[in-house]
Amino acid sequence: MVQAELRSSKLNDIVFMGLRATIGVIFIVHGTGKFNPGFVGFLNNISIQPEMQIPIALAETIPGILLLVGVLSRISSSLLSIVMLGAIFYVKQASNLTGDRGFELDLILLASNLVIIVAGPGRISLAQIIKRLPRYLH
Repeated sequence: MVQAELRSSKLNDIVFMGLRATIGVIFIVHGTGKFNPGFVGFLNNISIQPEMQIPIALAETIPGILLLVGVLSRISSSLLSIVMLGAIFYVKQASNLTGDRGFELDLILLASNLVIIVAGPGRISLAQIIKRLPRYLH
C-alpha cells in the first residue's frame, strides 16, 4: 500500500511538472510571437491601441517563463487566466466553441491555469528547491 502511494505521488509530481511546463511553453511561444510588428495590425482590427502590443506580449511571455521553471506559478496562472478570459470574451466574443474563431484552445488553457492555481506547481519546481520562498509564492 505504501509503495503504491509513493508511486502515485511521484506520478502526480511528474504530471504537474508536465502540465506546468506545457502551459509555460505555449504561452512563451504565443507571447514572443506578439512582439512581431504584424501583431499591431491585429490589435487595430479588434480595436485595441497599438501601444498595448508590448504589455500584452509581456503578459504572456513572463508568466510563461515563470511557469516553466516553477516559481510564482499561482500568480502567473492567475494572470494568464485573465488573459484567456480576455481572449474568450473580447477577442473571440465567445461565439463558437469550435470552428472559425473557436475558443476551445483558450478554454483548455484557462482550465489548465485554474488547475495550477488550485494545485500549485507540484514538487518538481524551482519553488520547491528554493526553500526560503513563502508557500503563497509557489
